[in-house]
Amino acid sequence: MLQKLTEKIIKTLFLLSTLCVISISFFLLFYVISNGIRFISLKFIFTNPQNMGLSGGIFSILVGTMVISILSVFISVPLGISTALFLVEYSKETTLTRIIRFGIESLAAIPSIIYGLFGFIFFVIYLRLGWSILSGSLTLSLMILPLIIRTSEEAIKAVPYRWRIVSYSLGANKIQTIWKVVLPSAAPGILTGIVLSLGRCVAESAAVIFTAGVATKMPTSAFDSIRTMAVHFYILVREGISTNNAFATGCVLLTLTLLINAISYLIVYRFRK
Repeated sequence: MLQKLTEKIIKTLFLLSTLCVISISFFLLFYVISNGIRFISLKFIFTNPQNMGLSGGIFSILVGTMVISILSVFISVPLGISTALFLVEYSKETTLTRIIRFGIESLAAIPSIIYGLFGFIFFVIYLRLGWSILSGSLTLSLMILPLIIRTSEEAIKAVPYRWRIVSYSLGANKIQTIWKVVLPSAAPGILTGIVLSLGRCVAESAAVIFTAGVATKMPTSAFDSIRTMAVHFYILVREGISTNNAFATGCVLLTLTLLINAISYLIVYRFRK
């Protein structure tokens, strides 16, 4: 009797915790969307900001956000997948691999503002790249690299070892087995990590404001300074420039982030069917 009562209490606590988290999430979504959606229009989306964001739209901001995010993913994906393949396929569990994994997990725990300060000192000042898309992309690629490595490593580990044995027995070598068997089978997990990394880049502000700058003009090269949507939202609110445009920017940013997360779930669902 006492055991059943204890289980009911624990189940009720878990349910209340879940409802609390869901309620807070929906409240935040409702608050941002309800305050911002009425200021969103095609003109707002497809015109550049004017007067530091007091008027105009977010077109150059949106373009700059997507460019720097996609470039960051393109830089980090080959490095991340290659590192994961080395850890799973080419190395045994040794002190070296444990040190590498510890380093990767430590990098994942570093606050994004530290990445921003490192990017500012190394890319902006030391390499003289200035506040630019390239500096911001290199910094973001370092920030999302641990996520891509870990998700890729777990996806590759999930491929049954007997599939590799069958491939070897048919005459395939190590490289052929990796390209024809391992990577295609691990693709859903790897793609999920890539999409989630893209979402993190889109929503990042601290690492970008130190490296990519705050320019609102349309970028024309990788060495141009840009302002991402997260930074734009922060500046509009902090400086009190335009609360209406801030809420509209936050609504677009939130929608874009939710869309990216939805795509990641769809990828997993499709490959699991």
